[in-house]
Amino acid sequence: MYYYTYLLKSISPGVNKTYVGYTVDIKNRLKKHNSNCGAKSTRGYKWILLYKKKFKTKSEAMSFEYKLKSSNKMRKEIVNKFT
Repeated sequence: MYYYTYLLKSISPGVNKTYVGYTVDIKNRLKKHNSNCGAKSTRGYKWILLYKKKFKTKSEAMSFEYKLKSSNKMRKEIVNKFT
Protein backbone atom coordinates (compact mmCIF):
# COMPACT_ATOMS: atom_id res chain seq x y z
CA MET A 1 0.00 0.00 0.00
CA TYR A 2 1.19 3.51 -0.81
CA TYR A 3 0.44 6.80 0.91
CA TYR A 4 0.01 10.12 -0.86
CA THR A 5 0.46 13.70 0.23
CA TYR A 6 -1.71 15.95 -1.88
CA LEU A 7 -2.48 19.61 -2.49
CA LEU A 8 -5.94 20.79 -3.48
CA LYS A 9 -6.90 24.16 -4.92
CA SER A 10 -10.37 25.61 -4.59
CA ILE A 11 -12.28 26.25 -7.82
CA SER A 12 -15.16 27.98 -6.06
CA PRO A 13 -15.75 31.47 -7.52
CA GLY A 14 -13.95 34.23 -5.66
CA VAL A 15 -12.06 31.83 -3.39
CA ASN A 16 -8.28 31.48 -3.40
CA LYS A 17 -7.61 28.60 -0.98
CA THR A 18 -5.38 25.55 -0.93
CA TYR A 19 -5.52 22.47 1.26
CA VAL A 20 -2.84 19.88 2.05
CA GLY A 21 -3.50 16.37 3.35
CA TYR A 22 -2.45 12.74 3.09
CA THR A 23 -4.38 9.60 2.16
CA VAL A 24 -4.15 6.11 0.67
CA ASP A 25 -6.99 6.73 -1.82
CA ILE A 26 -6.80 10.10 -3.57
CA LYS A 27 -9.94 9.71 -5.74
CA ASN A 28 -12.11 8.83 -2.74
CA ARG A 29 -10.60 11.58 -0.61
CA LEU A 30 -11.24 14.21 -3.29
CA LYS A 31 -14.86 13.03 -3.56
CA LYS A 32 -15.21 13.44 0.21
CA HIS A 33 -13.79 16.95 0.12
CA ASN A 34 -16.15 17.93 -2.70
CA SER A 35 -19.21 16.42 -0.98
CA ASN A 36 -18.63 18.30 2.31
CA CYS A 37 -17.55 15.12 4.13
CA GLY A 38 -13.85 15.94 4.18
CA ALA A 39 -11.88 18.13 6.53
CA LYS A 40 -13.79 20.92 8.22
CA SER A 41 -11.77 23.64 6.48
CA THR A 42 -12.67 22.27 3.03
CA ARG A 43 -16.43 22.22 3.51
CA GLY A 44 -18.48 24.52 1.33
CA TYR A 45 -15.90 24.71 -1.47
CA LYS A 46 -15.21 22.76 -4.65
CA TRP A 47 -11.70 21.41 -5.13
CA ILE A 48 -9.34 20.12 -7.82
CA LEU A 49 -6.27 17.99 -7.24
CA LEU A 50 -3.25 20.09 -8.12
CA TYR A 51 -0.37 17.94 -6.84
CA LYS A 52 0.31 14.53 -5.33
CA LYS A 53 3.43 12.74 -4.15
CA LYS A 54 3.66 9.01 -3.43
CA PHE A 55 5.35 7.50 -0.36
CA LYS A 56 5.96 3.96 0.86
CA THR A 57 5.19 4.71 4.50
CA LYS A 58 2.59 6.70 6.38
CA SER A 59 5.25 8.51 8.38
CA GLU A 60 6.98 9.75 5.20
CA ALA A 61 3.68 11.05 3.84
CA MET A 62 2.82 12.74 7.12
CA SER A 63 6.26 14.34 7.37
CA PHE A 64 5.97 15.79 3.87
CA GLU A 65 2.39 16.91 4.61
CA TYR A 66 3.66 18.83 7.66
CA LYS A 67 6.48 20.37 5.62
CA LEU A 68 4.08 21.46 2.86
CA LYS A 69 1.49 22.78 5.32
CA SER A 70 4.07 24.87 7.15
CA SER A 71 5.72 26.34 4.04
CA ASN A 72 3.65 28.90 2.18
CA LYS A 73 6.57 29.31 -0.21
CA MET A 74 6.44 25.63 -1.25
CA ARG A 75 2.66 25.80 -1.68
CA LYS A 76 2.90 28.90 -3.87
CA GLU A 77 5.63 27.30 -6.00
CA ILE A 78 3.45 24.24 -6.60
CA VAL A 79 0.35 26.32 -7.35
CA ASN A 80 2.29 28.52 -9.79
CA LYS A 81 3.86 25.50 -11.48
CA PHE A 82 0.57 23.64 -12.04
CA THR A 83 -1.86 26.49 -12.83
